[in-house]
Amino acid sequence: MKLSIIVPTYNEQQTVEQVIQAVLAAPLPIPYELVLIDDHSEDHTLAIERRLQQLLGEDRVRVVCNSSNRGKGHCIRQGLAVATGELVIIQDGDLEYRPADIPQLLAPILAGRAAVVYGSRFLHHQWPHGMRWPNVLANRLLTWLTNRLYRLHLTDMETGYKIVPRELVMQLGLCAERFEFEPEITARLARQGVPITEVPIAYEARGVGCGKKIRPWDFFIAVQVLWSVRFAR
Repeated sequence: MKLSIIVPTYNEQQTVEQVIQAVLAAPLPIPYELVLIDDHSEDHTLAIERRLQQLLGEDRVRVVCNSSNRGKGHCIRQGLAVATGELVIIQDGDLEYRPADIPQLLAPILAGRAAVVYGSRFLHHQWPHGMRWPNVLANRLLTWLTNRLYRLHLTDMETGYKIVPRELVMQLGLCAERFEFEPEITARLARQGVPITEVPIAYEARGVGCGKKIRPWDFFIAVQVLWSVRFAR
């Protein structure tokens, strides 16, 4: 079994190399590939990614560059289309999520105890480190709505760490362009009755000044996606 680690990036020159080095240092129990999707960065992110690809080899690092800025969801769907692993996980290009946590996300799947695993920032922490109260509130409200609409028992629907079989996710018909990827994939998994297992992860929040790109109106887009998928024919 092989893991494809999809890394959507946009202006991440300060952190993307650290993230990739952290992935390389993580004790991953199965073979893996890095699929870097650069969303038309305006800084040196792409140059860093190209250099790392040359250093590590194209069999380990694949780089795709968008001709225009399309959004995180679009990048993830591009990554899914070119990935070759049986399992996929999304790794943000900043330092909010720790690649060292990926082995514990893989463990339930490799043991045959889970089909899909979410890394929860709230399972063992009421308030993830550095997360501002509006973000905590938004995350809790969206997770509550997801649980009510789809009869789930999640603690963190919006987590960026989700491990899903690639064959399964390719059958979901995802169409997200931006940050609505998280509610859409969760809603479509729930509509198909796929059980979701959560494990606790570490988290180090960053703000807009450090490059965080999600905005308040993305909350309302997430609500719309959850509602529309639930009541779609």
